[in-house]
Amino acid sequence: MTADIVNLNKARKARDRAEAVKRAAENRAKFGRTKYEKEQAGAERRGLDRGLDGAALPPRLDDSNDDLYPGDVS
Repeated sequence: MTADIVNLNKARKARDRAEAVKRAAENRAKFGRTKYEKEQAGAERRGLDRGLDGAALPPRLDDSNDDLYPGDVS
């Protein structure tokens, strides 16, 4: 009746490695995207930025109706 001798350091390290592999798989599923998906998201973001830049309001040319004109002092 001999008992199996277990090296606790090796058992702990094996357990930690298994947890790291499991955590890595979860992160790949959660955060991983293909190169194509990243490029598509970037292209969409650039298109939206370009649309916003083109939609800027033109500068006001007529300041005569401005209530906050510095020359008008009450």
